[in-house]
Amino acid sequence: MKYDRKNAKAHSRATMRGIWAAANTPFHQDGAIDEDGFRRNVDHWIGDLAIDGLFIAGKQGEFFAMSLDERKHLFDLSVEATAGRAQTIMSCSDQNMDVVIELAKHAQACGADYIVVHAPILHFFKAQDETLLRYYETIASKVDIGMALWSHPDSGYLMSPALCNRLADIETVVAIKYSVPRDMYKELTALAGDRILVSTASEEEWLDNVLELGWQLYLCSSPPYTLQTKVDRRMRDYTDLAFAGKAAEAKAVSASLQQARDAFKRSRPAEKPHAHQKYWQELLGQAGGPVRAPLLELTEAEKRLTRDAFEQSGLKLG
Repeated sequence: MKYDRKNAKAHSRATMRGIWAAANTPFHQDGAIDEDGFRRNVDHWIGDLAIDGLFIAGKQGEFFAMSLDERKHLFDLSVEATAGRAQTIMSCSDQNMDVVIELAKHAQACGADYIVVHAPILHFFKAQDETLLRYYETIASKVDIGMALWSHPDSGYLMSPALCNRLADIETVVAIKYSVPRDMYKELTALAGDRILVSTASEEEWLDNVLELGWQLYLCSSPPYTLQTKVDRRMRDYTDLAFAGKAAEAKAVSASLQQARDAFKRSRPAEKPHAHQKYWQELLGQAGGPVRAPLLELTEAEKRLTRDAFEQSGLKLG
């Protein structure tokens, strides 16, 4: 690592910024990881789209359908493929804490920049805070690598701003992907923004959060590579304008992306976000491939609808 545990927060504040994307995992038809396709995607995302960091083996990456060895291998592959051109944050989420810690140790050893750990599903619904505090403290005690928290409705609950403020005191907790309503992440920014980087996955809220809350990090989802091309980098453009204090120009560029946002959303079947995203990536020339069971593939009718929406998205392809 480029820092030690006592400097994790300072290092993240200095370097963990800009647009980070949640990487997909392309598979071959036989289910094996498409390593060449993944490398091509990484080269495109970093070289053509100027993405600053990659979130590896998360929900977008279908971690839940991969073995422990595959997840470790994807960590290794990602460090190799980025080759220092962008930062990496490895998803170590799992219901078994031993698996989380094993993945965290591997991420630290292979040269990852950070890890991220989703709040676990808990099989009780009261007095969760002390359990969650102990959960993250235990993980942090086992590795020195900086850790991002992640709270999302999929856990069956949302960690409160007050709890996250307590978690922000953990020495190696550096950030949070806070997939919650705006009033909650706004409150947490006020409470703990001096100790952790607060972010959320909504691209549509990103610009307002830079301008109004002073955020420096988009952590993270697929829009950085599904709503941009080599010749059409409007998310990158409006982000750079916002960081430069050019709010009006940034808002104009962001607003121009609405046609593409709407096209993507209206063509996405509710139960098939992974298959839809991968097919959209293929239309962009990226590696997508099939999803792994139990996820569902698009029907031919859904593919036609997606192609039609893509052609009406207004994205420039070159």
